[in-house]
Formats: sequence, C-alpha cells, structure tokens
Amino acid sequence: MRPLLPAGAALLALGLSLTACTTRADTSPRPSADDVVKAATRRLTDDCLAHRGLAPPRPGARTPSPAAQQRLSDALFGTGPAELSVRLPTGYVVRAHTDGCLAAAQRRLYGDQVRWFRTSVVVNNLRPEATATHRTLAEVRARHQAEITEWQRLRTHAVTEATVLLTRHP
Repeated sequence: MRPLLPAGAALLALGLSLTACTTRADTSPRPSADDVVKAATRRLTDDCLAHRGLAPPRPGARTPSPAAQQRLSDALFGTGPAELSVRLPTGYVVRAHTDGCLAAAQRRLYGDQVRWFRTSVVVNNLRPEATATHRTLAEVRARHQAEITEWQRLRTHAVTEATVLLTRHP
C-alpha cells in the first residue's frame, strides 16, 4: 500500500470532518414499524373509547366493576356474534368483530379491516399450518404467497397512516 501524500491526507481529513458535520445530531433510536402501528392503534382506540365516555384501561389503575369492564370490553372489541371468521388448516377458527373501537382503528390504519383480518390471520399462522399439514414452512409460504404480499401491502399502508397520525397529532 502506498503512503498517503500530504494532499491525500488533507482530503481524507476534510472528508472525515464533513462527514462528522453531516451526521444526525439526534441519535436516539427510531421506533420500529410495529411500535409506530401499536402507538397509533392505542391513540385511535383511546380516542374512540373517550368519545363513548369510557376511560381506556391503564396498568396500575383501579380495577373497574364487572359491569364497567363489560362496557369497556364491548366498546373496545365489539358486541354480538363476530362478523369476521377464518378457519385455519389446523382446525382452529379465528373470529373478530367489525363494530368495536379496535375494528375502527384497523379500518383507519389498514384501509380495509376485513382484508387485514383475513390476511393477518393466515400469515400469523403459517408455522402452525406447516406443522399440522406436515409441510415445510417454505412450502406453506409458497402456497400463501398472495396473502403474504397482501399482508405486506396492508402493513405498509398502516405504517404510513400511523406515522401521519402520530406526526399530526403528537
């Protein structure tokens, strides 16, 4: 390796100093996509519950009466028979409501609660499906490529919506 010439050393020093000047001053870690979506979901569900005159549950808060807990659960998760349902190859059936505050938050963030529910249930259960059907995880993923692609599209939409929501209303 050739030794650095004075001009080369000067350019290297200048480059390092410029790099140092352009480095972000804020080195705090950015929240993950999961954290951003969770924060936005919490904001939306809290607002929805408050609009219904209910206080969102918080760790360490006084435990509400059973009747108040039921009102909170109904408002958050919905009431009556579940409108959404997916039967998995494992035999399990996953159900969800479309009328609670959580459903409203999912509609706002993902753009389509029904599509998000169906794709997320399938994608979140690929490993159990592989076990139940005696297939490799790669085979099951290949079989569900359309759902995985749709999950990624909807997830990207949710991250974008969540970021906008949290930026506009900190």
